[in-house]
Amino acid sequence: MPLLRTEGNEFRLDGEPFRIISGGLHYFRVHPEQWRDRLRKARLLGLNTIDTYVPWNLHQPRPDEFHADGGLDLPAFLALAQAEGLHVLLRPGPYICAEWEGGGLPSWLLATPDIRLRTADPRYLEAVDAFLDRLLPLVTPHLATNGGPVLAVQVENEYGAYGEDPVYLTHLEAKLRQGGVDVPLFTCDQPADLARGSVPGVLSTVNFGSRPAQNLAALREHQPEGPLMCTEFWNGWFDRWGGVHVVRDAAGAAADLDDLLTAGASVNLYMFHGGTNFGFTNGANDKHTYRPTITSYDYDAPLDEAGDITPKYLAFRDVLARHTAVPDGPLPEPSKKLNLLGVRLTGTAPLLGSADRLGEAVAGPRPLTMEELGQDFGFVLYETELAEPGPTLLHFDGIKDRAQVFLDGAPAGTLEREQHESALALTVPAGGATLTVLVENQGRVNYGQGIHDRKGLTGTVTANGSVLTGWRSRPLPLDDLSGLAFATAAPQPVGPAFHRGTFELEAAADTFLDLTGWTKGNAWVNGFALGRYWSRGPQRRLYVPAPVLRPGTNELVVLELHATARTAVDLCDTPDLGPLEE
Repeated sequence: MPLLRTEGNEFRLDGEPFRIISGGLHYFRVHPEQWRDRLRKARLLGLNTIDTYVPWNLHQPRPDEFHADGGLDLPAFLALAQAEGLHVLLRPGPYICAEWEGGGLPSWLLATPDIRLRTADPRYLEAVDAFLDRLLPLVTPHLATNGGPVLAVQVENEYGAYGEDPVYLTHLEAKLRQGGVDVPLFTCDQPADLARGSVPGVLSTVNFGSRPAQNLAALREHQPEGPLMCTEFWNGWFDRWGGVHVVRDAAGAAADLDDLLTAGASVNLYMFHGGTNFGFTNGANDKHTYRPTITSYDYDAPLDEAGDITPKYLAFRDVLARHTAVPDGPLPEPSKKLNLLGVRLTGTAPLLGSADRLGEAVAGPRPLTMEELGQDFGFVLYETELAEPGPTLLHFDGIKDRAQVFLDGAPAGTLEREQHESALALTVPAGGATLTVLVENQGRVNYGQGIHDRKGLTGTVTANGSVLTGWRSRPLPLDDLSGLAFATAAPQPVGPAFHRGTFELEAAADTFLDLTGWTKGNAWVNGFALGRYWSRGPQRRLYVPAPVLRPGTNELVVLELHATARTAVDLCDTPDLGPLEE
């Protein structure tokens, strides 16, 4: 069993000098039937280790639930990595950032109004401990000390960028040790944050994307003795809705990687393979303006979203070959792709008219947040009555994150957190009207103090200055669409609607769903939630993994949030992540 230790300024594996050459691959962003393929390509690149986070919010969606099957079968992923001859760096959180919804923290934590996340708040620590009590028994059999692939485990994640609470960090260290984690522990931080994020006696590592000499020097100044390691070498970047597709030049990234390795440091490529924010799992940033992350997590990584080798992969492989043994032999060809144009969506089901099939309303004097409703992802549909006729100015104290407003079912306007919008003028007809507000959670903030990001209508709503009461709050998680009744002869709805169609395949293959001409919404194939689309871009096509398709009849459902005259979509054999930055 290979055991990792530190000795002086180097790692040693079974007593021999060892350099960690790792790549980030998040099992929860890749279909489980594709794990083996991605791991094999990591080994062929020349990596000896795989790095992965653990998403607390998916594993424990409710305090009394814990899931570790299917795409969350972490033990199976670890076993596959070992079978491929790879070691593992495990980063179990509890906070992971990762441009992931809420940084991986489960939304039910936010049902406690004044909870202080990522601190020694006893309520938070109790939840963390309960999570680790469920997770660690799955992990410990796969530690290197038990013959498994896990060489080292991370304590928290870039904590120095968030706060300064040594009691919290030492509690996590102790909890990991008490839970049987007897391999080396480590922390990671950006250079300026190393002091706040480090734990005495635990190896500090550094995160950066460029200037390796300068940043490794900052790590050495902070930690005079110990192996140098960059736990996140940012070889690409993520995209946000309304932005451009961010790329990083392969030659420049390879040159920095070469300098890093020449300095004798260990490295983890962030990312080796980014994967996809399937469903509603993308995160967001809020540095004075809320910016949600797109569905694709391609990250301009060496292995693209569909798992194909890129020029960056080849450039990195050439660099690694100068510093370590790289497997011989030909590299895999790109996976087969499917092209099927003009898939017709002939069935429709209006969202407002189907709401009672998707969630049960809760009555109360005020709107309830998504967290108060016990809901993680999706939408909340709010209703109340406007009794006073005439011109009316609505004001919303908190919209998290995008609200579509309807008056007696007719669209009246849209308000976006991203645009700092909070007011809407409309005219209430004689006799009054029903006010309906559909609020989308576009992704909880994953970085900084903004992680305390409650969703839905988070404050009072007034009409001409008077507080509106008598609300019905209906959770719409959209995790089960089987109750929808699709009509094929109905006219196109004027508001949000589900559109359904089928298509035939002789064989499954990767493909990309093109929604050109549609505005905003979500898509599902055979019940698998692909993610969000938005004409705002940059992303124009959603990745469809081959394992979610099947020979024969396949079902496609698209939720379009705005009126549309479109009745068809395309399945294309190439991605389209949008225009590049200038």
